[in-house]
Amino acid sequence: MNFSNEDTSRIIEMAWEDRTPFEAIRENYGLNETSLIKFMRRQLKPSSFKLWRARVSGRATKHSKLRSGNVLRAYCPTQYKRG
Repeated sequence: MNFSNEDTSRIIEMAWEDRTPFEAIRENYGLNETSLIKFMRRQLKPSSFKLWRARVSGRATKHSKLRSGNVLRAYCPTQYKRG
């Protein structure tokens, strides 16, 4: 898939966010977890890719079925500061 620079940037941002599940990325951009891993491998430097994989591997909040029912939002309330 070819994405615009804006979409590529947003996909990478969503992939790094702890509270954004893989399912949200699939719904918005059509990338399942396997495709997202391949996408991230192409887009990131090898060291950044390794850091990202270590961060998301086994993280319950990245999988809708594993996350707590108490998690009702996709981001931390302080993540997007309103001016």
